[in-house]
Amino acid sequence: MLHSKDLVNWESISHVANDLTRISPELNWDKTNCYGRGIWAGSIRYYKNKFWVYFGTPDDGFFMSSATNPAGPWKPLHQIWKVNGWNDCCSFCDDDGQLYFIATNFALDPKNNKKYNIHLFKMTPDGKRLIMESDSIIHQSHGSESNKLYKINGLYYHFFSEVNSEGRVIMMERSKNIYGPWEIKQLNHVDPKKDREPNQGLLQTVTGEWHFLTHHGTGSWEGRVVSLLPVTWIKGWPIIGKVGSDTIGNMVWRDKKPIIDSRTPLKIQTDDEFNATTLPVQWEWNYQPRKEKWSLTEHYGFLRLYAFTPINPSDNRNLIFRAGNTLTQRSMRTTRNEATTKIDISGMANGQYAGLCHYASTYSTFGVKQTDGIRTLVYDNNGKDTTCIRIVGNSIWLKSIWGYEGINSYAYSTDGKTFIPFGDIYQLTWGNYRGDRIGIFNFNAKEDKGFVDVDWFHYEIDNK
Repeated sequence: MLHSKDLVNWESISHVANDLTRISPELNWDKTNCYGRGIWAGSIRYYKNKFWVYFGTPDDGFFMSSATNPAGPWKPLHQIWKVNGWNDCCSFCDDDGQLYFIATNFALDPKNNKKYNIHLFKMTPDGKRLIMESDSIIHQSHGSESNKLYKINGLYYHFFSEVNSEGRVIMMERSKNIYGPWEIKQLNHVDPKKDREPNQGLLQTVTGEWHFLTHHGTGSWEGRVVSLLPVTWIKGWPIIGKVGSDTIGNMVWRDKKPIIDSRTPLKIQTDDEFNATTLPVQWEWNYQPRKEKWSLTEHYGFLRLYAFTPINPSDNRNLIFRAGNTLTQRSMRTTRNEATTKIDISGMANGQYAGLCHYASTYSTFGVKQTDGIRTLVYDNNGKDTTCIRIVGNSIWLKSIWGYEGINSYAYSTDGKTFIPFGDIYQLTWGNYRGDRIGIFNFNAKEDKGFVDVDWFHYEIDNK
């Protein structure tokens, strides 16, 4: 969950899903079997004095949670419908308090033998169950998804996207009745080479201005980036971006900030001294962690990571994707990014490998591996190992550096002052609908044995 005061600068404030196994056992550390098939696009809405989040996965159906404060605590996830082949849901509260749920069935629909049908359901008053007999298809077109519902000046507006000759474009239909009939209009033109499939939703500031917050549908190594576009209302339609002569919008890459705030801008948190009893919100585990194998209290001021075997450890290909308890953050795309960590390696055991990593569709790992009591520095670039430096001390400093093009290089230090480059360069990549992640990893390919203590993690981002 992100928070902003000006729609441009953001900070992390909470996580809605703290236990991924409530979604699926495949999201646990002993499965790691859902790359690209975890949580898909959802929605956040405020009504009935609560914030409501609904989302789905393509294999497990739809889930919801609510909170009186977006910073949490959030209610434990509740599954509202176990189904597969659906996505892009949103809840809606009408003026009379009736709750609705809208979503796309992208699989073949038995109701009309077509794909990408958009269904509308009523929900029970607590928002925890769909009233299945209320199911109605309100739209179907090629690739229609990205659903949002609004009621503005007495009219119902259904926001969605579809694929036409331009690519994926933003559409909207409106009606006096939530079930139609609907008028329909395209809201933007798209250049698929540059605009990268904008989608998401409309928002209104307290001063009445409208904007479109989009996370683009495809991306480079940095993932699905967010853009903010102006919205101009023309004849009752919210046109997105620069309005053309055909009253259809065009992408805007630079515009004035919608809200001028004199306070210090918020920013995404990155650094961690590991001196608290809980992990701060910027961290995300790659799959649900094995809880007894990490601690912030056993060695105060350190993150202790116990090593255990990845899934199928005899196959040494791509072990990082099957290793549990990898702790990650998003790799940002700026002119210079630098992540450094200090790790106490005195508790390592034979077969153990620990350090920094990057991963998406490909991976690189850089750290210390212990074999027959000897610790060496190892760099693994998609299965190509470089090993030549023996480490004799109890501490190691590891650094990852990358720039705007996503060209990554590693360095190490044995005193925390002088850093020595190591290994060749690695190109950060896109994969599984997201960009590169930087992480701290620790596993043992032989047995559940050994540990490391991570002293701190510093992640500097140049926002120029």
